[in-house]
Amino acid sequence: MSCSVEPSFRERKRRATFRRITEVATRLALEQGLSATTIDQISEEAEVGRATFFRYFDSKERAVAEGFTGVWLQMITEGLARQPAALAPLEAVRAAFGELALGFENLRELALSQARLSRSSAALSAWTLQVYTDYEQAIAEVVRPFFGELAADDSRPRLLGALVMASVRLALDVWVAADGQTDLSELIDRNLRSLSVDGSISPVLANTGMPRS
Repeated sequence: MSCSVEPSFRERKRRATFRRITEVATRLALEQGLSATTIDQISEEAEVGRATFFRYFDSKERAVAEGFTGVWLQMITEGLARQPAALAPLEAVRAAFGELALGFENLRELALSQARLSRSSAALSAWTLQVYTDYEQAIAEVVRPFFGELAADDSRPRLLGALVMASVRLALDVWVAADGQTDLSELIDRNLRSLSVDGSISPVLANTGMPRS
């Protein structure tokens, strides 16, 4: 069993600053619109200087994109980490999203507002896509143990991470176009199910050696 290493005080402080900036940027963008939100406003309310802001983010759009997606990524990765080791990778992903769906109604309006805003700006949309790409790796790292023993150059965990994020993005497009009147959880699960073959797990994404219950 591996032991987790507690982050240093400096790292905890860095994470807290990062989180505070993204939370402020997200709130301001939702309250007053992206165009009316400035880096000076974000910096002032997050209690950091402009120089500090730019140590973390290249633009206000990047800060907002991180704020929009970060909490959802945490929910997904934590949900994946809770899944039984015997599950195949894609099964573990579907189970994690199934858990997320249970509490989604309480966050529905927030998610819809975020999705609409992210699509209202070309710059914010581009940064959101970039964040999705960055987060493929985070999902890949959590899902990797479900593949069993893998060679160092095996790209399947990263491939699954990319497919998961694509499934989410495409489902969000349909959901926003329907003004939130469709079931987002079902849309995501439908996309994830399409990665299987005849209802079974695709050999490309199958468990390669872990015992199945």
